[in-house]
Formats: sequence, C-alpha cells, structure tokens
Amino acid sequence: MKTIAAVLSGFAALLFVGVLASLIPSDAWFIRTIDLVREPIAYLAALLFFAALLIGSRWRWVTVAMLGAVIAINVWRVWPYSALAETELDLAQASAAPGDPPCFTAMSVNVKVKNEQYDMLAAQLRRYDPDLLFLMETDQRWMSELEPVLARYGNVQKHPQPEAFGLVFATRLPVLRSNVVENTYRDTPTLYATVQPEGWPPIEFIGLHPKPPLPGWNTERRDENIVNAGTQTPDRLPDAFVMGDFNDVPWSRTTTKFRETGDWHDPRIGRGTYPTFPADLLLLGWPLDQLMLKGRLRLQSFEILPDNGSDHRAMLAELCPPVQSR
Repeated sequence: MKTIAAVLSGFAALLFVGVLASLIPSDAWFIRTIDLVREPIAYLAALLFFAALLIGSRWRWVTVAMLGAVIAINVWRVWPYSALAETELDLAQASAAPGDPPCFTAMSVNVKVKNEQYDMLAAQLRRYDPDLLFLMETDQRWMSELEPVLARYGNVQKHPQPEAFGLVFATRLPVLRSNVVENTYRDTPTLYATVQPEGWPPIEFIGLHPKPPLPGWNTERRDENIVNAGTQTPDRLPDAFVMGDFNDVPWSRTTTKFRETGDWHDPRIGRGTYPTFPADLLLLGWPLDQLMLKGRLRLQSFEILPDNGSDHRAMLAELCPPVQSR
C-alpha cells in the first residue's frame, strides 16, 4: 500500500508541475502540448483524486491537494467551452421568410495524408454534399482518388504537397477571389477566398492548417500563422468565417488571441468542446478543428461528423446570410 501511495503521489506531483508549467507564456512545444490535452488530464486527475482519498498515507492530503489543483486549473481554462457557460453566438432560426437568400453548407476535413480509406471519405462527402469544401493533408494521390467528388464543384483550387500540408478548396458558390498564401512556414499554406452566394454580399473564407507543436517544432511560427490569418485577410470584408485544423485548442492563449484580435465568434463557447481528434477516441479527445464567424454572418447549425477513416472528424456548418441583407 505504501508503494502504491508513493507512486500515486509522484504521479500527482508530475501532473501538478506540468499543469503549472502550461500557464507559462512559452513557445516550447512540450509546454504548449499540455494545453491541448487539458480535458483528458482533468479526467485522469479526477480518477486519481478519488483513489488518493481511499489510500491511506501520511502524504495523502498533499496528493489530494495537488490533484485538486490540477483539476481546478484545467476546468478554469476549459470552462468557457462547457455547456454550463454562457454562449457567445446565437444560432439562427431554421425557418426563412419567402424571398430570403438561401443558406449554404461548409465542411472542413483533415484527410490524413497517410490514410488510404479513400472510398470512406468520398462516401461521406457525397452524403453531406457541402456547398463549400476545405480539405487538408491532401497529396497528389488524395486529389486523384477524390477527383470524381471534386468534379461536382464548379470552382476547385488544388495545392498538393507530399507531406502533410496540402489543401483543396472546392465550392459551387461564385468565387470572386481565391489565393493560397504561405504566411509563415514555406510548406504550411493558408487559403483565402472571397465568395458571394446568390443574394448575399461578398464574404471571406479562411482555410487554415498550421504545424502542430512537436519535438523540434516550437509554436512561435504556428501562433503567428494563426493570429495573422484572422487579421490580414486580403479583402478586409466585415463578414467572414474560418475553418480548419488549427493544431491548437480554442482555449489556448493563441486561439484566444486570434478570436479577440480579429473579433471572431466561436459557436463552441457555452455549448461544449466538440472534440475532433483522435477520431476513434472522442471521449478523451480534444478540439483541434475550428469554426469561427465574424461580422453579421449567422450560423444555423454545426456538428462533428461520424468517422470517415481519418484521424480527425470532419466539421460541417450551415451558414445563413447577414442580417442586414435580409
């Protein structure tokens, strides 16, 4: 029993130090990674917390205090994205008055470049048939395999890469401008497009997929990429939306800065975290894929879609015209 108590105390100390370190404003990958997994860490700490209460040792209350602090810090950081918090963005009503411009659907998918479940993803794309589609991690093979699906769109922009940062932008909406920009890293492009659905004013779309925090990849450039993407849009239009795999969670200081600097609104706030990764373990997963709106755009619905063979779940949204255009 003493050995178990000692192991438990040591593990609690490790979690406590790690969570405290995650509050440091650092770009080090091993510190920023902790931000991604706050929910799983909180669940683990809760299990250990109750175990520590049951295991008697002279260090029990120290262990309990450390685990309690781990739970409290992580809950504090994630709290805005719980269903108990106040929502930031109201969803639009499903009904529309006669003569109103129609809403449209948008979908973002990280296909995972090494994934070979081409038919599975193609079937999902056919099923949901979004009006605007943003694909990430697409190499030339992925583009070839999805060609029958992409052929259904009037506007397709392909930017294949052999590693993990290719992209495809496809839409049946009228496109006024579409451009791929390398904001920071040479091989992590950002997609900017200005589209104008029938009866709408022009709106901007940003498709984003920066590099994740990994050994050898600190987050300074990733953070710069995320923040710049939301503030340096080509047409500076008041109405815009962004989708993509941020390789970051919405409660991080970087995505929070992106949201606050660019005046973006996150539909997850007050509704839940909506985890997207890893696709086969969402109960312990985290929300790497984002959707945000700004200006007068209205969101009717958004959801995380079923497994499609990738390590990420796809995100689908239905957007409705700005209020002033009605």
